[in-house]
Amino acid sequence: MVIPLRKQATDEHHPAATLRYGAVWDAEGTSIADARHAVRALLARAGHPPGHTVSQDAQIVVSELVTNALRHAPGPGGILLELIADPAHLRITVRDSSSQGPRLLVPDPHRIGGHGLHLITRICDQFHTVRLERGKQVVAALALPR
Repeated sequence: MVIPLRKQATDEHHPAATLRYGAVWDAEGTSIADARHAVRALLARAGHPPGHTVSQDAQIVVSELVTNALRHAPGPGGILLELIADPAHLRITVRDSSSQGPRLLVPDPHRIGGHGLHLITRICDQFHTVRLERGKQVVAALALPR
């Protein structure tokens, strides 16, 4: 199920959220390209074109988080992108069915893979994991230039 990009009314639970995108997937997964397209389109609607650094950084973060969810967690998952107006930032939440949290590996230039979390922690202002009854949510936030 995909929730289309659209301006949403504020509510008391998310008073500063102005734009959201959400998608869920089953055991077959989702397209990482679709997730990158969604964050590109959401940021473009907020005045951050695809060529801007913040859009490119957000695409890297979304790619890494969704790839990790698909690679390490069988079963259903989902993504929620939220543009928060004040202070201006993009919150990326990826949910999956694994209770195992992401692990930051010791850097090794000879290893294939295992470098994505290093990128995420350098790009993002916030990064944390929320354990759920079934699985977890990995949350990353990027500040947006005004």
